[in-house]
Amino acid sequence: MKRQLMAIAAMAALGAAMIVAQTTATAQKGAGKANRVRALVRKRLVNALDLTAEQKQQARIVMQGARQAAQPLAQQLKQDREALAAAIQAGDSARIQQLSTDMGSLRGRVLAIRSDAMSRFYAMLTPDQKAKAAQFQQRARQVLGKQAGE
Repeated sequence: MKRQLMAIAAMAALGAAMIVAQTTATAQKGAGKANRVRALVRKRLVNALDLTAEQKQQARIVMQGARQAAQPLAQQLKQDREALAAAIQAGDSARIQQLSTDMGSLRGRVLAIRSDAMSRFYAMLTPDQKAKAAQFQQRARQVLGKQAGE
């Protein structure tokens, strides 16, 4: 179980280029453990990339900006999840459809914020660091592949 969590967290951290703190899952049950695992993976990635002090500062700025941009969306997603649960219990198909569409759009916007942050982070890496990031990602995919085959 712990190994599976590490594999999932590795891909999630790579997807966010270890820049963007998770916004929506913190509102979900059990997110505390997943956040600790993601933080550990981000720390390992930072160590593997051997970032300079300036790169670390730039990464913090990118992360903070993305977190601030995604925070209102995460709050809306939390409210929509609660409304969706109520709509499900009430059997309100029209409301379920509307909330599902709205939540999909919000998640897409969060993904765009994360992807933009990842792009800005990646742009500040040296060619050697980009190669190390690719190796890290490849290892994470291998771990996930092993998990899927088990």
